[in-house]
Amino acid sequence: QVQLVESGGGLVQAGGSLRLSCAASGGIFRISAMGWYRQTPGNERELVATITSGGDTNYAESVKGRFTISRENANERWFLQMNSLKPEDTAVYSCNARARVAWNRPAEDYWGQGTQVTVSS
Repeated sequence: QVQLVESGGGLVQAGGSLRLSCAASGGIFRISAMGWYRQTPGNERELVATITSGGDTNYAESVKGRFTISRENANERWFLQMNSLKPEDTAVYSCNARARVAWNRPAEDYWGQGTQVTVSS
């Protein structure tokens, strides 16, 4: 059973930094893409950043130049370095993996449980 576990959330002052980590486990055959999403109460979950197994990245406009996504393919771990944090970055951040559990199974989306990031002004 595929599991994603996040760590690294917390409380930080505006202008500060946090680094989120996500570790995948549980019979993964191949991860094609990894990502981070965030959600605030009453709003839909939104994309923050994604990275493919080949290293191609994509960022939300609101975080470009401040956040960096990276990954360790061999260890099935990925990270989100968040710098110059703003109060509007406050949200529950969840990691995502687009993965196959076998060569003949279709890719599916898997999600972590979420970690709270709070940025105080």
